[in-house]
Amino acid sequence: MSSPPTLYQYYTRDGISSGLKTTPNEFLLNNKPITLFSGALHYFRVHPDHWRDRLRKIRAANLNCVETYFCWNLHNPEPELFDFGSGGSDFEAFLNIEEFVRVAQEEDLLVIARPGPYICAEWDFGGVPAWLLRDPEVKIRTSDKKYMMHVEKYFGKLFGILARYQFTKGGPIIAFQIENEYGNVKEDGKPIDKEYLELLKGLCWKNNIVELLFTSDTPSNGNAGSLPDVLYTANFQEDPEKELELLKRFQPDKPLMVMEYWTGWFDHWTEKHHTRTNEAFSDVFERILKYPSSVNMYMFHGGTNWGFLNGANLKDSTTDNGSYQPDTSSYDYDAPLDEAGDYTNKYHSVREIVKKYTKIQLKTPEIPKLTERIAYDEITITKEIILNDLLKTLQPNKSKNLIPMENLPINNNSGQKYGYIVYRIENLDIFPNSILKIEGHVCDTILVLIDGELKSKIPTSNKDLDDFGFWRMGNPTLNLGDFHGKNAILDLIVENMGRVNYGKLGQFNQYKGLWQGSAYLNDVKLENWQIFPLEFKTKWTNSLVGWSKANLNENGPKLYKAILDVKSEPKDTYIDMRNWVRATTGLLLTRSFSKEWEK
Repeated sequence: MSSPPTLYQYYTRDGISSGLKTTPNEFLLNNKPITLFSGALHYFRVHPDHWRDRLRKIRAANLNCVETYFCWNLHNPEPELFDFGSGGSDFEAFLNIEEFVRVAQEEDLLVIARPGPYICAEWDFGGVPAWLLRDPEVKIRTSDKKYMMHVEKYFGKLFGILARYQFTKGGPIIAFQIENEYGNVKEDGKPIDKEYLELLKGLCWKNNIVELLFTSDTPSNGNAGSLPDVLYTANFQEDPEKELELLKRFQPDKPLMVMEYWTGWFDHWTEKHHTRTNEAFSDVFERILKYPSSVNMYMFHGGTNWGFLNGANLKDSTTDNGSYQPDTSSYDYDAPLDEAGDYTNKYHSVREIVKKYTKIQLKTPEIPKLTERIAYDEITITKEIILNDLLKTLQPNKSKNLIPMENLPINNNSGQKYGYIVYRIENLDIFPNSILKIEGHVCDTILVLIDGELKSKIPTSNKDLDDFGFWRMGNPTLNLGDFHGKNAILDLIVENMGRVNYGKLGQFNQYKGLWQGSAYLNDVKLENWQIFPLEFKTKWTNSLVGWSKANLNENGPKLYKAILDVKSEPKDTYIDMRNWVRATTGLLLTRSFSKEWEK
């Protein structure tokens, strides 16, 4: 007996005459019926060395498709800089989208592309570049001409690559999404900007996108974010019959597709890890397929928010950062493949359920072995650089008033996007029980130092986030204690913990640092600041010199150095931070690592 054909053998063996099409009750791919069994994986959240492993695991689960967003902020880190794998940015290695879609096709998977320009995704600023904030006239996620000018330039570069990999051109991409859950920006009594969606559709056509176009929203929230001639797909976690019935009412002449069936959920700092039982997940999953509907699982493999790239939420309709909820570095999502790429019970359930609803027998790979990993020996911290020496490596930006990091005249005048920002004033006379006041809300956390000594509190519980030093308190004040000195140096160290990625249009004022007002010492306005960006870019980090012997008994912000000498083939591992307490011994960057590749 001959072995079954691969996915591509079955759908293309007689040539390709058409891509993914819709009929009232089913999808057709190259004029053959197809049910889409898809899983979401974001290339920018998975190390490229693991792309093939994760994609093969998706195919081994009997899925025939992988879905991914494309992140504008990494591909276009400055207005005139684009990086698709060779642009020289810090995340260059993650950005070779041609390689990603090629590997997907090699692993016998189709691809659903979601190019944004806004992607949400629990990703910093929803994937929108932070440099857009430098122009207050730019109206993000609207038909505003200034905003669309930048979108058009980015789409020209992005689609110039992706268009070559469309299914009808011999590639794997079968569909493209327009924007992302745009219906969620609608506010009572206000019209939604349909012209914006039409402009995005036009840019797809202008850039030679010929495959199926679609939008996605939650049907029970309405259909405001849809277009009449574009497939509307559904996003939800519960009540599949209710959501799919509404979707069918909205478009009775189209087949059903769940673009986001939420397999789990993401986590905010201070929350317990969200989990969803395999029983609950599998029940809804099978009900979707039984309805019947095609489905994409969001997420199938979540991965990691590398560097400072996690997103955040606002838990209400405010715009002042007081209800801020930053996401964790982990994007495990309680998905079928966990953050490390390991199998869960959900994975095995998916494999069996999809097999039950698959009408065409196709060749699938065996389940790959788990990724090998190793526990290396403990390493010793040997060197350090204190904050003051770090700042000596930087040219200060001088400003009379406090300004957000995005407005600093750095990075080819595109501002600071990530990391920490230090606001310094020298030659202050400070008396006992002096009061420091900061107007507005901090974006997002702040450490206060006088002559290098920490004066603000280190949090030990969630309740501490209601006090000075964090985003929740408006117009916070701090008693500086019994310090008494002349010509003192005041440092305000602010951390950007991730820009909000979801909300109404008025909530995308995502500036970071101190920008909502002024700072006062005993009711006297502080002026003439030196401002230092601590971005921790790879080139700067690797160029640091002047390391001294580590003194772990001395408090204060500093960088520590420890060397792991890997003598054999490198393997995946973990860094155990359980005995570390955040910010008590310095600015601990557990989310950002540089690697000396030549070693």
